[in-house]
Amino acid sequence: MLFVPGTKPDWLDKARRAGADAVIFDLEDAVPENEKATALNQVADIVRDAGTHTDQPRLFVRINPVDCWSSADAIRRLVSPGLAGIVLPKVDTDHEVRVVDALIGWSEQEQHLPSGSVALMPVLETAKSLRDAHAIAAASQRVAYLGAVTGAGGDVARAVGFRWSPENTETIELRARVLLDVRAAGSPNPITGLWTRVNDLPGLRAFAEQNRSLGYEGMVAIHPTHIPVINEVFSPTTDELARLQRLLTTVEQAQAAGSGVVAFEGEMVDEAMAETARMVLQRFAPTPTD
Repeated sequence: MLFVPGTKPDWLDKARRAGADAVIFDLEDAVPENEKATALNQVADIVRDAGTHTDQPRLFVRINPVDCWSSADAIRRLVSPGLAGIVLPKVDTDHEVRVVDALIGWSEQEQHLPSGSVALMPVLETAKSLRDAHAIAAASQRVAYLGAVTGAGGDVARAVGFRWSPENTETIELRARVLLDVRAAGSPNPITGLWTRVNDLPGLRAFAEQNRSLGYEGMVAIHPTHIPVINEVFSPTTDELARLQRLLTTVEQAQAAGSGVVAFEGEMVDEAMAETARMVLQRFAPTPTD
């Protein structure tokens, strides 16, 4: 998911060429106060137009904190068939999530969209919200893509007080605990981030691999050059998919012969490993073509 300033709508094509799965148009921190109204108008127009295009990334919008009627009006203007989700910053409690869930729901009705069409991505930027990640994730069925985003010098660093290092060892426990909360709440597609050193692609790769090992499914990014690295790290290789298919075949053949556990390439495997293989293959294996 690539952040794009709301004042730079023409960067959408760069995001598409870079291979981003989604774009987050930022109307909050990336936009000066005197340009917020113009940025909202531009982004709302793009989102409305996106409903007629299928060759571009899914569109999300990070709005401003919902603490006044103008933010509620922004949600109403943004919800349309072209909007994949609302990114809600500075969340502190699950109550805020329920309020925004209701605002999105009313806007969906107004636009004659099925209930739940628009996802809600709360951003955990305070110590309280990080502590209450499970309650926030469970507050609405539309919550998705929730995780701990622990960049250098940002809101989370200030709230928690950690001193950032390129190895990110100081935030591993935080990212892992939030991920467990999100998984326990049943919220789909947890993602994390972000890497602020634009030209340090080896550092980005190491950070992405660390996040993938923890169990995250993707990352947010701030520069198009980061997208290919993130996509590569979070996507299984052809060899990995082939091995999973062999594992699945081996287990299913053993089950057909009356055995629940079988040796496979030096390991003992059973139905639990087979189910994991099925899940990954269903998501990533290429679809056969004529």
